[in-house]
Amino acid sequence: MTPDLLEQGARRIEERRAALAGSRSNTASGGRNASAGRIATPGEVDVTHGRILYLEDVSVSFDGFKAINKLSLDIAPGELRCIIGPNGAGKTTMMDIITGKTRPDEGTVFFGSTIDLLRHTEPQIAQLGIGRKFQKPTVFEQLTVFENLELALKTNKGVKSSMFFKLDSAQSDRLAEILVTIHLADSVHRMAGNLSHGQKQWLEIGMLLMQDPKLLLLDEPVAGMTDEETARTAELFLTLKGKHSLMVVEHDMSFIKTISEIVTVLCDGSVLAQGTLDQVQADERVIEVYLGR
Repeated sequence: MTPDLLEQGARRIEERRAALAGSRSNTASGGRNASAGRIATPGEVDVTHGRILYLEDVSVSFDGFKAINKLSLDIAPGELRCIIGPNGAGKTTMMDIITGKTRPDEGTVFFGSTIDLLRHTEPQIAQLGIGRKFQKPTVFEQLTVFENLELALKTNKGVKSSMFFKLDSAQSDRLAEILVTIHLADSVHRMAGNLSHGQKQWLEIGMLLMQDPKLLLLDEPVAGMTDEETARTAELFLTLKGKHSLMVVEHDMSFIKTISEIVTVLCDGSVLAQGTLDQVQADERVIEVYLGR
């Protein structure tokens, strides 16, 4: 797909959603045109059309069951988008498609204006700047917090290079900055296996940040956390917003309320509703299929 076709597709989505919503907050990216008109720089994701992630009419079936059904969704650079919906709504399958784990039967999936994600493998997509965090934290428990972050750096992973690798000053500064961001500066030499569940979640997010992703996909990040850990995770996500684009799938409505600007509700593999949390919570369709009465 050419940038011109991509722009036309994005415009069609905007016009359709604007007509349905009739308000600024219900457009695909809350009515914003972040980064629109910006000149693309070599080595960066091209967001001159104001979108960092763009899905249109995506469908995929498993054994006759349509897990994703004509799904259209787009996210602006620096946006923190919350995704909610009942079990089986297609949230995980959508993230599988974005990260290359699942190939759709039809549809378009672009990262920025020029990168067709359907032409890339999982490792390639990660290298392009899309990081994914699953619900269960996956850290190296026999290594320290520092060693986990050091391993996550974008470096040559060959045996010889790894044996003689040493952090340079810029990498050291970056690691120290991330330690503060993820609330683990006081635990830098602790074994990862001795961290609390919430701290392990933060460490894994830090490992993703060490790779400098443009887009982060986070699956139920506060599941199993204490109230204090949940509050600190909200602070963390709000700090990351603007520097990175985030897609957060979560069921905790109080957490969603703290961090959300635009909420997308999925049901039966497609978008059921979109808007502020108050707007989607007042939607009769959402109440019927997800929130309950």
